[in-house]
Amino acid sequence: MFRNRTSAVPAFALALLLAGCQKDAGATAPAATTPAAVEPKTDDEKVLYAMGIVMGRNLAGLELSAADLDMLKIGMTDEALGKDKKVSLEEYGPKIQAFAQVRTSAVAAKEKVASEAYLAKAAADKGAQKKPSGLIYTEIAAGSGPSPVPSDTVKVHYTGKLVDGTVFDSSVQRGQPAEFTLGGVIPCWQEGVQLMKKGGKAQLVCPSALAYGDAGSAPKIKPGATLIFDVELLDIMPKAAAPKK
Repeated sequence: MFRNRTSAVPAFALALLLAGCQKDAGATAPAATTPAAVEPKTDDEKVLYAMGIVMGRNLAGLELSAADLDMLKIGMTDEALGKDKKVSLEEYGPKIQAFAQVRTSAVAAKEKVASEAYLAKAAADKGAQKKPSGLIYTEIAAGSGPSPVPSDTVKVHYTGKLVDGTVFDSSVQRGQPAEFTLGGVIPCWQEGVQLMKKGGKAQLVCPSALAYGDAGSAPKIKPGATLIFDVELLDIMPKAAAPKK
C-alpha cells in the first residue's frame, strides 16, 4: 500500500473497456432498481461474481450512484450482447477520462475537508513535528546508528490506518516484515523513514499530497485520503556496490 503512486487515475483502464456505457446528452437514466438477492452457486457464477467485485473495486473511487451503475450495466450489456449502441463510442469514449477525473476530484475534495480536523490535532499532539512538506512525524522510540537514504533497502513492520482508525494494510497482521527500496515508495515514507534509525519506531501522518493524492488507491484508500502509518525500522541494507570490471 505504500508503493510509489503513478500519475494515472485508477479505474480508467477498466472504464475505457466500458466506454459504451456513457449516456448521451439529455438522456435520462432509468430509475435505480433493487434486484432480488441472488447467491452465486456454480463455479461459473462465482467467477462471474468475482469479476463484478474486481470491476466494482476499480470503480470505487468514482462514488457511482445506483442510477449510475444501472447505466453502466446497460452499456456493458449492449456491448457484450452485440446490441445496437445508444451512444457513439467515437464521440463519448474520449470523454471518459475527464468524467472520471471530475468524479475523483470531487471525492478528493470532500476527503481533504474531512481530514482537516485530524491533521490539526495530530500536528498539535505531544512530540509531533510538522515538516514543511506537510508530513507530521512523531518518534515513538529512538533507534541507533545511521539513517537510511533513498537508495537503501529497508526492512520494516508497519500498520497503515485511515483517519477513522480503519486498518487498510499491516505487515504486523501478516506476520511478515516488508522490504523495499526507500526511493520507490510514496513521498511520505521516503521523507519519514529517512528520519528514523535502525530499531526506531515512529508514526507518520501523511496528507494526501504525500500519499496517493487525488487518485487514491482502490479499493480501500479514497482519493484525497490522509493516511497514518505506525512504522518500525527493523534493518537497513545499503545498495550493493557494482562489481568491479
